[in-house]
Amino acid sequence: MTITAEPLPGLADQPRPGSRAARRLLPLAADVVKDMASEYGVCLRPVGLRRTDMTTGQTEIIDVPCGATREDKCQPCAQRARRLRKTQIREGWHRADEPAPAPRSATEEHRALISLRAHLEYYRDQAVRESKWDQVGEVDDAIREVEEAIAAEGLRGTVAPSHDKPAEPKRQRSTKRRQDAPALPRQKVQPRTVGRVYTAPDGTEYRPSMWLTVTLDSYGPVRPDGSPVDPSTYDYRHAAWDAITFPRLLDRFWQNLRRCVGWNVQYAGCVEPQRRLAPHAHFAIRGTIPRTVLREVAAATYHQVWWPKVGEPGRAPLWDSDAETWCDAETGAPLPTWDEALDAIDDEPAHVIRFGSQIRAEGVNAGDKDAERTIGYITKYITKSSADCHAITTDRQRDHLERFWRQLRVTPCSERCANWLLYGIQPKKAHGKMRPGNCKGRVHQRSTLGIGGRRILVSRDWSGKTLADHRYDARAWVRALLGSDDQAATVDEGPAPVAWELARPNDPDMPPMRHRLLRALAQRIQWRNALNAAKDRAAQYEASTTHEAGEDRVKG
Repeated sequence: MTITAEPLPGLADQPRPGSRAARRLLPLAADVVKDMASEYGVCLRPVGLRRTDMTTGQTEIIDVPCGATREDKCQPCAQRARRLRKTQIREGWHRADEPAPAPRSATEEHRALISLRAHLEYYRDQAVRESKWDQVGEVDDAIREVEEAIAAEGLRGTVAPSHDKPAEPKRQRSTKRRQDAPALPRQKVQPRTVGRVYTAPDGTEYRPSMWLTVTLDSYGPVRPDGSPVDPSTYDYRHAAWDAITFPRLLDRFWQNLRRCVGWNVQYAGCVEPQRRLAPHAHFAIRGTIPRTVLREVAAATYHQVWWPKVGEPGRAPLWDSDAETWCDAETGAPLPTWDEALDAIDDEPAHVIRFGSQIRAEGVNAGDKDAERTIGYITKYITKSSADCHAITTDRQRDHLERFWRQLRVTPCSERCANWLLYGIQPKKAHGKMRPGNCKGRVHQRSTLGIGGRRILVSRDWSGKTLADHRYDARAWVRALLGSDDQAATVDEGPAPVAWELARPNDPDMPPMRHRLLRALAQRIQWRNALNAAKDRAAQYEASTTHEAGEDRVKG
């Protein structure tokens, strides 16, 4: 007779105390430090900078945040960047005043310098006409001095192009609209950025804005998970070209929209991939535009890519070091240069990109719950790489991603892309270090899915502030709440004699990373406690002030 002991209830899955299995269940100290650092917003991979006082010679290591915008690199910094973008969108969306003030008038010093520059240009032209080349050189030196004085006086931009670097001739392409594109009305764009004010029947005035989503055309039927129904008929080449040139289409859309409605439309949005991996964009628009107008402008907007036409990629060419040119691997003949390839272009572009028919536009009022929800939706994926926006869980999705990425690897991305060598064309400024089919551009990386440019798109007159201005506002709010003013005092003699340099990890005075994280964590905990205490004091003061005001009204 065999007797088996049954485990006690609740102890069946618990390992023996002191065993290896029990120790493996204990949390790791390093992971706890990183988790707490992320919780309190401490950068997980700070950059050490050495600050040296040039007077005393004393040095110290100061950690600054890495500033990453992706969670897979540094989650606290990425979340901080996301909150900053949400603040930027929130402040510029429903503005009732123009964010950008008009430039100040030119001073008498400005006008005097411009007048002197004009006279020098006149004297130079006279010297060139009379072939007095010694005087031309003297006038050019004087022009450079005046240009430096103009820049030091505070004028933006340049007065005129430099004579030392003449502008290269640009190729002229026809600006005539395509016959297969609808016509667009055109108006003079007024310098107005705020939306129109509407009056309700009860006399209430409100200034609504909009939320817009634009997508690309279809490349073939797809399943709900984004994978194509028939991969053999799915147009991967067209999809790759569209992904690479999508930012140019967006620029052309805003140009056409402003010319159509007649005012300077402002926008802030994000570009992200759909489940089918094609890019699309969400935008917050200040003011309102009729949905029919948005659809008409989207349908009439296109972008033509005037590059040499390409077919299937061929055999990689060889570099001739003696002639310093790329040659055909079979015949040994030099490949056409970039200028020669452009000269051979006929009247048809290599690619034309257009929007799809799915254009979604909705009105949003300031203060509604949908406004904050929409801001969160626009910035939902900005801390992730393009390939991580949607989870890839099925074999069909993995195969679709692999096919799309392989097409992106061989699609030219710019005039200097090494992929042109696969199509028998030397790219612009070709050299022997190029690797055909292995361009280092971001659009060819698996993590970008062809979206190699900026994913956050904000118009120039959106909030009237840069990201640095928004960071300063956040710090100023904290200082005002804490009742402190720790801004560095200005010195009349000039900047402090301090030198900065990047500290290396193997420097003897560089502390270990965990020591630096612990110090930053302690400092951040103290800051948060002080901030929470200041918020409580402000809330109590506001409540007491409101109570006293109510009592005064009752007594009155």
